[in-house]
Amino acid sequence: MADNYLEKKMEEYRSSSINRQPSRVSLTLNQLLLRNRSYRGYDKQRVVTQEELRRIINVNTRIPSARNQQCLRFRPVIAEEADKILPFIRLGGALPELHLPFKGTEPNAYIIICSTVPENRWVSIDLGISAQSMLLKATEMGLNGICIGAFNATLLTEALTLPYPPLLVLAIGKGKEEIRLTEISEGDSQTYYRTQEGTHYVPKLKLDDLII
Repeated sequence: MADNYLEKKMEEYRSSSINRQPSRVSLTLNQLLLRNRSYRGYDKQRVVTQEELRRIINVNTRIPSARNQQCLRFRPVIAEEADKILPFIRLGGALPELHLPFKGTEPNAYIIICSTVPENRWVSIDLGISAQSMLLKATEMGLNGICIGAFNATLLTEALTLPYPPLLVLAIGKGKEEIRLTEISEGDSQTYYRTQEGTHYVPKLKLDDLII
């Protein structure tokens, strides 16, 4: 009788294991791409940790590198040190009248991307692959980010005592904005804009206009 009881319990366990749903559903690449928008405002209550930034940076141990030169280096920045960066960067260049980010929505974590060699076409290839891969990883983790190319490299280097010149700044956090893509045709304005309600629209060329 004991044997029958144990056998029945094992059957129930096997059945429940087969039918058990995974705790987390993986996102497809298309879903990640759609969610991977450029956020200029963040939830200050969601504090990004050093370990989370390391997980994001870790994608660079797996991605392609032009000529396999692997010249990029990464400086994670969190907590009080993040406050040093804000005066040296500019967000929302197409919306200067808004003075983004709004007070209370500033990023509290960054990844500074540097290069051990002078910038050239190969470094630029690596930079694009790296930045997009890290932002996709952040999106997979439930975070958001933005590539920031408008910054004062000299002051940023001094503030963080960087051993190499910075090429790009990634802000990382939990986005606090509504961002939508809108389809446009060749010749239409490609400048992003916001409505009075605060919805951020990003024009994207349709597929037929991309194919030559």
